[in-house]
Amino acid sequence: QVQLVESGGGLVQAGGSLRLSCAASGRIFRVNDMGWYRQAPGKQRELVTSITSGGITNYADSVKGRFTIYRDNAKNTVALQMNSLKPEDTAVYYCNAIAVDAGTLIQHSYWGQGTQVTVSS
Repeated sequence: QVQLVESGGGLVQAGGSLRLSCAASGRIFRVNDMGWYRQAPGKQRELVTSITSGGITNYADSVKGRFTIYRDNAKNTVALQMNSLKPEDTAVYYCNAIAVDAGTLIQHSYWGQGTQVTVSS
């Protein structure tokens, strides 16, 4: 099994910044893509950003220029720096990793427990 543990999040005023972190641990053979998703009340979960093991990034249009994803392959960690936050960024943010289990050598999609980000106007 692979576990993802998130940290960060909280309450911030509009225009402020927050940083989320996520660490993958457990029976890991290889971590492929990592990313962050979010889900606002009454809405579907959506991709915020992702990064490949080679460092290729992808961002939702709504966060381009404001959010930056970082990854440390050696530590199997990913971080999300969020700047110029807006009230519409309010959501539960989930870390995601596409990883190969070292025991089975089967690739799965793993999720963190989610962390609340609230941006006040």
